[in-house]
Amino acid sequence: MTDVTFVAPFFAETTLRFISALADLPEVRTSVVSQDPVDRMPDGLRRRLSAHIRIADGLDSRAIADAVAGLRARGQAVDHLLGTFEELQVPLGRVRDRLGIPGMSAEVAENFRDKSRMKEVLRRHGLPCARHRLATSESDAGVFAGEVGYPLIAKPPAGSGARGTYRISSGVELANLLTRIPPSPERPLLLEEFVAGEEHSFDSMSLGGTLVWSSINHYFPSALDVVREPWIQWCVLLPRESDHPSYRGIQAAAQPALTALGMDRGLSHMEWFRRNDGTVAISEVGARPPGARFMNLISWAHDFDLFAAWAEAMVFGRFEPRARPYAAGAAYLRAQGSGTIRGVEGLAAVARDLGDLVVESRLPRPGQRTSGTYEGDGWVIVRHPDTDVVKEALWALVTRLRVQLA
Repeated sequence: MTDVTFVAPFFAETTLRFISALADLPEVRTSVVSQDPVDRMPDGLRRRLSAHIRIADGLDSRAIADAVAGLRARGQAVDHLLGTFEELQVPLGRVRDRLGIPGMSAEVAENFRDKSRMKEVLRRHGLPCARHRLATSESDAGVFAGEVGYPLIAKPPAGSGARGTYRISSGVELANLLTRIPPSPERPLLLEEFVAGEEHSFDSMSLGGTLVWSSINHYFPSALDVVREPWIQWCVLLPRESDHPSYRGIQAAAQPALTALGMDRGLSHMEWFRRNDGTVAISEVGARPPGARFMNLISWAHDFDLFAAWAEAMVFGRFEPRARPYAAGAAYLRAQGSGTIRGVEGLAAVARDLGDLVVESRLPRPGQRTSGTYEGDGWVIVRHPDTDVVKEALWALVTRLRVQLA
C-alpha cells in the first residue's frame, strides 16, 4: 500500500478532481491536508479518503509538516506529498526536505516560483527569455528602462496568472507605478522587456527528468491584454496539428529549460512567445499542472483523462503518451464591467448552431458576482477533428454571447 498526502489550501472544483484521481488509484491510501473543513468535500470523495487534517494556513510549511507528522503517528507512511497550487510548491519542498519525503526540493521549487531567479537560470544556460531586471529601487527601474526602452512589463517576482502585472508604455507610466509600488530590497519589482508576438503555453509531463509528452496551446489574445482590457473575451485554442514548423523553436528549448530548472517528475506549465521574427522567448514556467481549465481542455483534445494520468505518473512514475486526435478550444465568457450577472444573451441561437461541438460548459449564473479575472465568469469548451471548425466555433462564442449585468 502506498500512502499519498495531498495538500489543498481550499477545495476548489479542479482541486477536488486531482484528489479524486489519487483516491481512484489501486493500492493507494490518500489523505488530505487543508484549511477547508472536510464537510466542504463531496460525501462520496470524503469516504474514499484515509484521513483529513485541517490546518489554519494551507500555505504554511510548518503547519503542513505538523500535519504530516500527525499522519505518520497514525501509521501512515506519507510516501508522496503532493499539491497543485502554484504558491504551494516551495512550502511543499520545505516539508519534503525536512521530513525526507521524495519529490521536488525547496531549492528546485524556488527556480520556478521566483521569476527573476528563473530567468537567471535560463540565461545562464543560454536559453531564450526576455531581458529582465529585479529592481530594488527607483534608480534600478530607471536604468533598466533606459537599456531596453518601452513598453516593458512590471510584475511581482513570485506572481502567477498575470496577477499584479502591468504593461508600462512610457516614463510617466513607470513613474506613476513606482509611486504606487516603490521597489525595495524587501519588496523588489521584476521588470522585463516587452515581447511582441504570439503567446502560447507548452504543457508537458516529465518522468525522471525526461520530457515524455507535451501539448501546445494558443492564447487569443495574450493574458496580459485581457487583464488590461476588460471588454476582451479570452480564448485558448489547441490546434490538432502538433508538428507545425512554428513549434520547432519551443520544442527544441523546452527540455533544456526544464532540465536547467530542475524538473524531475510531473506536469509543468510553460508560457512562451513566438516573436514576429519567428524566434522563441520563454516567459514563465510553473512546476505544477496548468490552471484556467487547461486540464479539462487538454483532456478533451487528447481524448483521455489528464487528471488520472497525472495521478498515476506522480505516484507510480508511469505515463502513456497520447496523440491529439482533436482540436479543442475554450472561450471564457466575461461580463463587461463589475457587479451582479443577470443572464447570457444569445445562448439559444449559439447552442443551436454549435450543437455537438460543445463538450463542456459552465455558463454565468443569474445572481453570480463577476470575477474580475481574465478567466471570466464562465466557459465553453468545443472540439472537432478540424482546427478551422474549432476556430469558427470560438469566434461565434465570443462575438455572439453577451454576459448581461443586472
